Amino acid sequence: MQLKLPELPSKIISQLQQAGFECYAVGGGIRDLLRGKSPTDWDFTTDATPQEILKVFPDGYYDNKFGTVGIPMKDSIVEITTYRTESAYKDNRRPEKVEWGNSLEEDLKRRDFTINAIATNGKEVIDPFNGQSDLQNKLIRAVGDPNDRFKEDALRMMRVVRLATQLEFLVEDKTRDALENNVSLLKNIAQERVRDELLRLLNAVNPADGILLLKHTGLLQYILPELLESFKIDQKSPERHHIHDVGTHCVEALRYCLNPDPYVRLAVLLHDIGKIKTVNKDKSGITTFYNHEVTGASMVRNISMRLKLSKKQTGMIIRLVRWHQFSMEDTLTDQAVRRFIRNVGLENVQAMLDLRVADRKGSGAKESSWRFELFRKRLIEIQKTPFSIHDLKVDGNDVIKVLKIKPSRQIGEILKAIFDKVDNNELPNEREKLLEQIKSLTPTPGVG
Repeated sequence: MQLKLPELPSKIISQLQQAGFECYAVGGGIRDLLRGKSPTDWDFTTDATPQEILKVFPDGYYDNKFGTVGIPMKDSIVEITTYRTESAYKDNRRPEKVEWGNSLEEDLKRRDFTINAIATNGKEVIDPFNGQSDLQNKLIRAVGDPNDRFKEDALRMMRVVRLATQLEFLVEDKTRDALENNVSLLKNIAQERVRDELLRLLNAVNPADGILLLKHTGLLQYILPELLESFKIDQKSPERHHIHDVGTHCVEALRYCLNPDPYVRLAVLLHDIGKIKTVNKDKSGITTFYNHEVTGASMVRNISMRLKLSKKQTGMIIRLVRWHQFSMEDTLTDQAVRRFIRNVGLENVQAMLDLRVADRKGSGAKESSWRFELFRKRLIEIQKTPFSIHDLKVDGNDVIKVLKIKPSRQIGEILKAIFDKVDNNELPNEREKLLEQIKSLTPTPGVG
């Protein structure tokens, strides 16, 4: 069988072949090409050593011990790796040593899944583990003994779930059995690597199915144990609208989240996590979760730190969880709506609305209501008004010029007083009106 390659991989292969070496495109790019998709990433394997690769591609770089040379391209980095054979693994993360292999077949034997162990040089397709058959049957199957593959690198268990979710494939029986028998090995994996796989899973078209697969295989307890605990918390109760337990509700909310940002999706998945610590049943038998959003904000801070999310990402998730119980009553004052925007953060308003829609649909409610639509319109209108001194149509230079004073802390105090009037709807944010207000003020003598 011959597989037609696009221009870029054909060029890479051709250049190495002209230099006297073997070269094959391998991995996800070939998998996608065989599925009729347009690959975005290309990986290659060759019998050339890193030093020999660099002679062919002098713009490349090599700064690792695994034989991978990076070749900068216009919009991406292409990776070319020397055939490898690996020794025993002791830490479920990396081989004790890496040695160059002698053949393509030897290199493919060390790879994770059959659908990733297909290679081509554009003239022939090398598929020693029947990966094409598994592609046709929509199966994720480990190369060789799945127990060995997972013990070599325990993160491969998360990759099984992530790939199954992204591709909408099933996991082959022996591979799934081995996964369930080796889940405890995941605790040996660095949280950064776990985080990256979790975010890739959340980026899939149907991430909710992936989260449920993590739960059913036992992996979830080593990734988000708090979420696993939430499946035990029942919400069905008199005077409550929920039809699911907390965990199922969170997963269903994720299913209906239309925001593609994986960090927003993580916030949706964890938005009710505080309920596991605030659940209570009153004397009348009604289940309550008072202040679960406050408790949840503290919990997601700890989860974010554990997953080593950035300060910015952590802050956004905390805000979304902390304020997701916001009121949408039509009696809210403009000041209350502005306060909501400040609490959430202007840049997070749309994400919060997306969370609320997902929360509603994940509870079995309709996507929207007249109150929701009215609140959405009010948000649009109120965002046209200033939210800080920096949004005023005047600045410190105007104060200095109009009042003929020198730069001092008094300028900030004047701008703050003007902003308070605008914020309280006592003064329009119009330049001429604001300049008139400045003229009416009397600067404090001697303040500097």
